[in-house]
Amino acid sequence: MRRSAGRDGRRRLPLGFRHDPVPWEEQRATWRQARPAGIAAGLARATARPSGNWYVVGASGDVRADRPTGRTVAGTEVVLWRDADGEVRAGPGACPHLGAALGEGVVRCGTLVCRWHGLALDGSPTAGWEPWPAYDDGVLVWVRLDAVGGEEPTERPVVPPRPPVAGAVAAVYTGVGACEAEDVVANRLDPWHGSWLHPYSFVDLEVLSAPPDGVTDEEDALVVRVSFKVAGRVVVPVTAVFTAPEPRTVTMRIAEGEGAGSVVETHATPLTPAGAARPRTAVVEAVVASSDRRGFGAARALAPLLRPAMRSASARLWRDDLAYAERRWVLRSTGRFPG
Repeated sequence: MRRSAGRDGRRRLPLGFRHDPVPWEEQRATWRQARPAGIAAGLARATARPSGNWYVVGASGDVRADRPTGRTVAGTEVVLWRDADGEVRAGPGACPHLGAALGEGVVRCGTLVCRWHGLALDGSPTAGWEPWPAYDDGVLVWVRLDAVGGEEPTERPVVPPRPPVAGAVAAVYTGVGACEAEDVVANRLDPWHGSWLHPYSFVDLEVLSAPPDGVTDEEDALVVRVSFKVAGRVVVPVTAVFTAPEPRTVTMRIAEGEGAGSVVETHATPLTPAGAARPRTAVVEAVVASSDRRGFGAARALAPLLRPAMRSASARLWRDDLAYAERRWVLRSTGRFPG
């Protein structure tokens, strides 16, 4: 990365300029480095890690105090809302009285009221309705479903390290694909495809190191050097580290370069029950951007304008990646997946 400094020693914009850009078809092939066995081993290590039965259900801003939010996780209806103190409450999405959709109810003074017959829920056990643990990490909301996960439950989910939210700009994108969670995770554990499948966003991608066989959890990371395209030949080069802290999450953290410490978290939440003939999975991707530059305060002030652009960038990438994840599931389900 090239940096220049003014007379006062402050850094200028850390932009690079590609004098002789390599045509897409002439870039170095990565298929030998993207070993199917290596990707499969990384996926196996990720899926073996505990989740505590926690599932991401959406952005923190999706769960509001003025109305309930309905979600489906692994075929299980979930309703979420905020109580009078602003805390997230969660539980079964069907009213225990006659099965009405509680996600279509109303919230009054922190109490969820069913619109069919007025059953009121304050988040405590009522009339056969039992709450489920929920957690708001400041960017995303999680719900713990012990009957679905089947693991030893934990008090809190595995939330990846992030920059302090108060000093960052965060945006959350959600998309849905006809695949299973493992197809999404496997896609993210294959950074070698970046500049081939996404030439509009990435160039000069090189995987600097990949986990060897028998790697420990502490060493289980992919280190990548890549340049993000800004416009034309202008790029921002960074070094990024990919890790999978739990079975349905992959993070990319900027280790060196502009925005060091910023993270992109990709969470895969199954929508259909395990073994469904036509599975569906939600991709919930949180981008938490930070910078030590003095001008970043202006970016935070413009966060409401920046978030749509950040979500649009994620959507463009996942348009291609979900198409591959869906194809991966088709090949797996018909016994035609390589290896």
